[in-house]
Amino acid sequence: MTQPPLTIPSTIEVPQAVRHTAPNGTPIYAINCPEYEVVRVSFVFHAGTITQRHPFTASATANMLAEGSENMTSQQIAERLDYYGSYFDINIDRDYSYITFCTLSKFFAQTAEVIEEVILRPTFPVREVSIYSAKRRQQLTIERRKVETIARENFAQAIFGKSHPYGISYPESAYDTLCREDIYEHYQRRYTAENCIVICSGSIDEDVLKRITDITAQIHNSAEKDEITFPPFDTQHEVLVQHDGAVQSSIRMGRLLFTRAHEDFIPMQVLSTTLGGYFGSRLMQNLRERNGFTYGVFSAMVNFQNTGYLAIATQVGTDVTEQALEQIAIEIDTLRNELVPEQELSLVKNIMAGEMMRILDGPFGIADVTTENILCGFDNSHIADNLRRIRTTTPEEIRALAQKYLDPNDIVTVVAGDFS
Repeated sequence: MTQPPLTIPSTIEVPQAVRHTAPNGTPIYAINCPEYEVVRVSFVFHAGTITQRHPFTASATANMLAEGSENMTSQQIAERLDYYGSYFDINIDRDYSYITFCTLSKFFAQTAEVIEEVILRPTFPVREVSIYSAKRRQQLTIERRKVETIARENFAQAIFGKSHPYGISYPESAYDTLCREDIYEHYQRRYTAENCIVICSGSIDEDVLKRITDITAQIHNSAEKDEITFPPFDTQHEVLVQHDGAVQSSIRMGRLLFTRAHEDFIPMQVLSTTLGGYFGSRLMQNLRERNGFTYGVFSAMVNFQNTGYLAIATQVGTDVTEQALEQIAIEIDTLRNELVPEQELSLVKNIMAGEMMRILDGPFGIADVTTENILCGFDNSHIADNLRRIRTTTPEEIRALAQKYLDPNDIVTVVAGDFS
């Protein structure tokens, strides 16, 4: 049997989200796909960890929204969602908290009652806060025994600075002082109409949109303007963290760059993918296939609201740590001095295009990309622009970008392991 020809699209057609505005000013973006009998609603609040005034309050607020409301207990909330086959998901990062509900469209009315309680009337019961704090403290203590966690936290501190909102981390003991009052203060200050956008996808008919709008309209307006200040970056370029008894070293490398809005962001994604963004990447072939140093290594562009960076991450045996660092440096140097072969670059572009198609397969993936675009100031026409930019990236451009942004003197290197 003859293999069918490989077809890579030259452009991607993605439906635009229709913007509506609730009476309190909160934007609601609707992506109507009536052929899918599901509804997903995401409330995105600018309430990530950079906005908290007390350690761990941002994550506690998001994770405890469903731990009891004015009219429902946490058990009633869980049972109601479970009974109708709905689910509730929380994600939080440095900048935003994402509160997402998904349900069959025929059960949206029942699920909407839970949405209203969770978003508008959480109570953060004192007993639940105590249980949450004890559990999270224990989890964090266990996590911080792992070299991967140690390297990740120290890399953030090294690249941004220990007191920068993007780099700061807190001791486990800070959970001992986490209280209901601080959590509720964060909720009142950041879960406001001004700090919110709503993205709904699936079967969004007039009744569904009206119910979502009714709920959104009840989100309270902020009583004061809450500005977030960012100190200058305080970057350290080399950090070694001793972890007695570790059999592996965790390596984090990278450098500060820019946000998604920068003109070089997409070609730098192509560069990053070439270096370590897929299973057959240069770093994988070197560290895993040829040298057997690791099971996996990756590089990626990481995007925040106010900045971004390139990150390379892997774990290797402690006895080959130096060799692994040398080989990573060799691959970076090769990108800076030699042109990527056209065949390899074509493969990278096809992989990136295929990943875009995979993510955009269905209303939920489209909603996720729409959310990211909105938060970065784009609409969905930006997706086709990105694909075109990937397609037009040349070997010469990759080399020029590597020379510009991957100077060894600019690279931050953090290694956690046993160096004794």
